[in-house]
Amino acid sequence: MATNISKDVLMLMLERMWRIRHFELKVIDVYGAGEFVGAAHPYIGEEAVAVGACAALKDTDYIAGNHRSHGHPIAKGANLNKAMAEIYGRIDGYCKGKGGSMHLADFSVGILGESGILASSVPVATGAGLAAKIQGKDFVSMVFFGDGASNQGACHESMNLASVWKLPVIFVCENNQYAVTTSYKDTVSVDHISDRAQAYNMPGVLVDGQDAIAMYEATAQAVARARNGDGPTLIEALTYRYEDHSLGLDKIRKSEYREQSEIDEWRQRDPLDILTKNIVDTGTASQDECDAISAKASAAVDEATEFARNSPFPDESELYEDMFSGEMPIP
Repeated sequence: MATNISKDVLMLMLERMWRIRHFELKVIDVYGAGEFVGAAHPYIGEEAVAVGACAALKDTDYIAGNHRSHGHPIAKGANLNKAMAEIYGRIDGYCKGKGGSMHLADFSVGILGESGILASSVPVATGAGLAAKIQGKDFVSMVFFGDGASNQGACHESMNLASVWKLPVIFVCENNQYAVTTSYKDTVSVDHISDRAQAYNMPGVLVDGQDAIAMYEATAQAVARARNGDGPTLIEALTYRYEDHSLGLDKIRKSEYREQSEIDEWRQRDPLDILTKNIVDTGTASQDECDAISAKASAAVDEATEFARNSPFPDESELYEDMFSGEMPIP
């Protein structure tokens, strides 16, 4: 598929997709080895959604994410060392080890934060869009949420408000087919979640979430619309998570909710394979160049893992630091 996207952008997208893939594979590996505790929700299979969307943003634009929380920050340019240290619960992590896997934030690259509370980031991103309009600043806000979160009241309230006030917000629904183990087809009455955009008088766009280029192009149109003052867009990215909902879930949830044949079918459309094939087939870059990007990303993840292992745990004296805006209240 031919595209007008520059080689630099295409290669950046490939690099960030590989950084996410290798990062998630490493997280699975070290979790299995017992090197950290707590939850982690792998983003493997969905890399094209966050990377394609974020590539259409400026560094000064903002994003917010959800509990499947490593892919979004890495797609926006997060520091791998800080991200891995946070997962390990170490002092050099993004939240000084207090947030863990589901709470990564870095305002310097436009990451407002992630949250384990379903749909809770949607009002946050909408608020950022309101701030842009009130302050007269040229930035847009984008939020990632799942098909399960699309049924939450906070999501609908935010989309309604953003449309009424024509806020520069991009709502990206990552429809990975399941809310934990429940198919979206059992909880959504319309054919596609993007059809709901009609109720809020905003464009609803259905995109192949396995195709980073398709995501980039759809997001670029939504961003242009937002910057022009025309309001929000709802993008539904059809995608699939290759792993279980979260690490360790397979050990406690014995019920089968999806067939292996379904997983295999989606694995045949691996987003990394799709983008690499496009880059090579169009002569944008060679297979060797693409392989080198993967190797470089893998090395960066290995370096981040060692950084995390060598970072100290927070001292007990840090317990209440950064928890309150003023003096700590005394019980």
